[in-house]
Amino acid sequence: MRVCILGAGLSSLTLAKALVNQNIYVDLYSKKKVNLLNKSRTIGISKSNIEFFNDAIINVDKIAWKLKKIEIFSDNLREEKLINFENNNNELFSIIRNQNLFEVLEKSLSKDKYFKRFHFLKNYNFFDDYNLVINTDFTSSITKKYFSKKILKKYNSFAYTTILKHEKIENDTAVQIFTKLGPLAFLPISKKETSVVYSFYNKKNENIIDLIKQYNQKYKILKIQKINSFELKSLSLRSYYHENILAFGDLLHRIHPLAGQGFNMTIRDVKILLEIIVSKQSLGLSIDSSVNYEFENELKHKNFIFSNGIDLVHEFFNFERKTNSSLLSKSIQLLNKNPKINKFFTKIADRGTLV
Repeated sequence: MRVCILGAGLSSLTLAKALVNQNIYVDLYSKKKVNLLNKSRTIGISKSNIEFFNDAIINVDKIAWKLKKIEIFSDNLREEKLINFENNNNELFSIIRNQNLFEVLEKSLSKDKYFKRFHFLKNYNFFDDYNLVINTDFTSSITKKYFSKKILKKYNSFAYTTILKHEKIENDTAVQIFTKLGPLAFLPISKKETSVVYSFYNKKNENIIDLIKQYNQKYKILKIQKINSFELKSLSLRSYYHENILAFGDLLHRIHPLAGQGFNMTIRDVKILLEIIVSKQSLGLSIDSSVNYEFENELKHKNFIFSNGIDLVHEFFNFERKTNSSLLSKSIQLLNKNPKINKFFTKIADRGTLV
């Protein structure tokens, strides 16, 4: 079996590594010039997804910083936690620098006999040589041709990212604050460094450093690295595939970063796609467009529900911000005190929708 992957981002490399581990030949096509990753960007990976990543893709324990608690606050109840996620002092989430994960995957794939890398060709007739073509590239012509229909939402907001260098602390707790300007997350990546993601409503903001310092209640900051920003959008494709070509990664779905679930959705997609392919191979069935059909049938409704759930959280706190009322925050706080409800939301954050 031979698979073609278009694009060279984290989603592409993660899927490629998962496939070659099953002795599946993978040819990856990318542009000659690869954009450098934003060094201030990090990804959060849930406990169940880290376990799958380590077992089925590549062990990332050496580059992952484990979190034992997640605390959520709002401006309307500054001194009181809305939600507190923890599990008997066990790992809940891991934070990894995008750049570090990219380098680990690229290094491993470069040594694998089942993996080859090529530059994009203008002629796409070579797709017939592959059982499956998996597209993650927004700029490819087949994206415009087959995957242009989508549900797109622009938040009219920008996310700012940076890394704080600070004095050494235990640093195993992530903090999310729903501020009047937008959600702000402090995501530990070591005892001396913490990633920051601040999403501003409706406008760019030049006072990001002052605002980070204002909301920082924990760190003795020594240095704030270069601030980077990007526009916030969410999207869901209406159709996941065309014949033997499957959309994947951010091309398939993109969500608001407030819950750190974007890459988790992709990992869950990798797991399901791998299960479908391995199952067909074990039964001696053909690896063809039927894989794409089963993939869409299994995941489309789940991803749609999960994406809309994240958007609902965003709109919930956005509504509270506009009304300047603490009633909604107090309601969440009350619900969180119920152990069963807290456990339910913790499980959703770890494994995705429970449907």
